Amino acid sequence: MKLHWQIFIAIGLAIIAGLLSGETAGIGAFKFYDVYVFIGTLFLNALKMLIVPLILASIICGIGNMGQLGGLGRLGGKTISYYMATSVIAILIGLVLVNLIEPGIIDGEPVRDRVGLSENISDITAKVEGKGAGDLTAIFLRMVPTNIVAAAAEGQMLGLIFFGLLFGYFMTKIAIDKKSVLLTFWNAVLEVMMKMTDWVMKFAPIGVFGLVAKVVASTGLAAFLPLAYFFFTVLIALAIHFFGVMTLLLKFLGRVKPGRHYKAMLPALLTSFSTSSSSATLPITLECVEKNAGVSNRTSSFVLPLGATINMDGTALYECVAAMFIAQAYGLDLGFTEQFLIVITALVTSIGVAGIPAASLVAISIILTTIGLPLEAIGLILAVDRVLDMCRTSVNVFSDSCGAVIIARSEGEDKILQSD
Repeated sequence: MKLHWQIFIAIGLAIIAGLLSGETAGIGAFKFYDVYVFIGTLFLNALKMLIVPLILASIICGIGNMGQLGGLGRLGGKTISYYMATSVIAILIGLVLVNLIEPGIIDGEPVRDRVGLSENISDITAKVEGKGAGDLTAIFLRMVPTNIVAAAAEGQMLGLIFFGLLFGYFMTKIAIDKKSVLLTFWNAVLEVMMKMTDWVMKFAPIGVFGLVAKVVASTGLAAFLPLAYFFFTVLIALAIHFFGVMTLLLKFLGRVKPGRHYKAMLPALLTSFSTSSSSATLPITLECVEKNAGVSNRTSSFVLPLGATINMDGTALYECVAAMFIAQAYGLDLGFTEQFLIVITALVTSIGVAGIPAASLVAISIILTTIGLPLEAIGLILAVDRVLDMCRTSVNVFSDSCGAVIIARSEGEDKILQSD
């Protein structure tokens, strides 16, 4: 049985178990609620265990492999500029919508009690205010930690990400024999971390069961109203980016008829929706872009694999909305500095963990840690994560394909999407 079906079943069972047991049912001193808490915490701890080595290896390999392919030239510059721009646009769409709709606030009150968030609000406020540091200069100071090991231990992910970017870039500047040794090492680390992530995600249905059952046991079904608001906030934001922003980019930058490209990419979109994996969809994306859209192999073979690795518009948008939703649920009024930090971290983490199974969970963990929010809230969004994962992956893949068309047109290719 596929993992997403296992997770759906686990959510259903968790709702039933939570409603039946509540917080008090058990056998003697043995409480079912304590079991839910233990299972959920163990799963979150396993995710947290992966964060530092996974992020570091992902970023170093991404930059190092790009340099290996000569991808830092003209075509690489255009591609990276496009990917960074669309990711920032997607994040800002999510940020505007989540501030307008405020899914974490219902009837003027934060939903923390409805959804069973138990962390002390005064402690969280102190952490978040400490992260904000009053001005933007503090964000950039945190990007350059005095001790990279201490930064990793203390969860200062911004510094760790910046170090990884620098290490990966300068790794491409040393002698080729030494560079190949380092690149082999970090690629091996990344492969091991991906296998570990795969292994941890095999236990996701059990972890989801514990996290959802804990919430339902303590709050009943009241938790699902805020989740519905969150779910539709993300869907609306993804739809605006997918149908609005991408259409405008195709029309004005690509100078093609957008409707033809949507039609050309339909097989890849259906595959990405069903698999929730940009990497798994890549062969079909390549075929659609080359055969249906008419982009040359020279452009598509560079732009699309790179996009499957670093371009995650939908994921970045989702991370931003999720972090803001959780902050709202705790009743925190994040200022410009904290929201700017979310935007920057969402942008960088969407690059750093791209292509990794359950990338959003790892990325959201990093953002929450960076801002100073507790990780217990991840359990809140897991109930709707799978469906949203399918939607945001389709946005990721479509953005990659639009990038291939736009960059091909900028390179002088003129036989793209010429017929229906």
